[in-house]
Amino acid sequence: MQLPSVDSLRCFVEASRHLNFRKAARAVALTPAAFGARIKQLEDLLGTPLFSRTTRVVVPTQAGLALLPHARACLEAASSCVRAARGELGAPPVELVLGTRHELGLSWVLPQLDPLAKDLPWLSLNLYFGSGPDLLLRVRTGEIDCAVTSSRFSDPKLDAITLHREDYVFVGAASLLRKTPFRRQEHARAHTLIDASGDLPLFAYVRDTHPNARFEFANILRLGSIGPMRDRVLAGAGVAVLPEYLVRADLARRTLRRVLPSMTPQHDHFRLVFRAGDPRRSIFESLAGRMLKTPLR
Repeated sequence: MQLPSVDSLRCFVEASRHLNFRKAARAVALTPAAFGARIKQLEDLLGTPLFSRTTRVVVPTQAGLALLPHARACLEAASSCVRAARGELGAPPVELVLGTRHELGLSWVLPQLDPLAKDLPWLSLNLYFGSGPDLLLRVRTGEIDCAVTSSRFSDPKLDAITLHREDYVFVGAASLLRKTPFRRQEHARAHTLIDASGDLPLFAYVRDTHPNARFEFANILRLGSIGPMRDRVLAGAGVAVLPEYLVRADLARRTLRRVLPSMTPQHDHFRLVFRAGDPRRSIFESLAGRMLKTPLR
């Protein structure tokens, strides 16, 4: 089905307003002949006359009266399209699903929801809680739109915007370390290492900093995420590498102590991860810029 052009509808609306083709032609900067040809083309396209014309009077037909409100709405919609493209209508409403680790979500992301709604009122943010590898997989497959994570990745299908630096500390409960010291690498044989999974993603921040160091632990305990890891370390069940922001208060209270304090683990960064080539990158940049205003806690 061939649709009428915006220019033809504009001519029709002006003719209905002025009830005079000559005046209407001047309003759209056309010659009377060109204006009349536009109206004739529109009528031919629609298969019905839109005006009854005499030498002095132009009156809309029933078909013309029926078309008029829709033609006006169409012109307004076309004008809105132009204003939207120019950014004159403000940002369009956007709904995103943001993935995050449970602990980080509770301590850092949730408190930001109200400030985000105030600063980015066009953005509706939903949350999904999961582990690092789960978050990356769900972003990659499109199940969630983006995620905040410090998980390492080299997937070319993912892109990221750097947020806050994340520092790590190698810690154990003060009570455990008084009973079973951990002052040298070989003392690892008397301790259980607690980590999230079998590939030791958190202890890697120590291992990669000191590739020549050799740690042989008595046991490896895998707990899936950092919240349970912190709880078990506080209970004296083992030692672990944990985010500094998560155990800052524990260190200040001296319920946790640093293991091998001269051996500083590598740092990393929280990143806002999304699919490479996602056309919403500018939206993710706005979200990341706002999130950067809130320090980790």
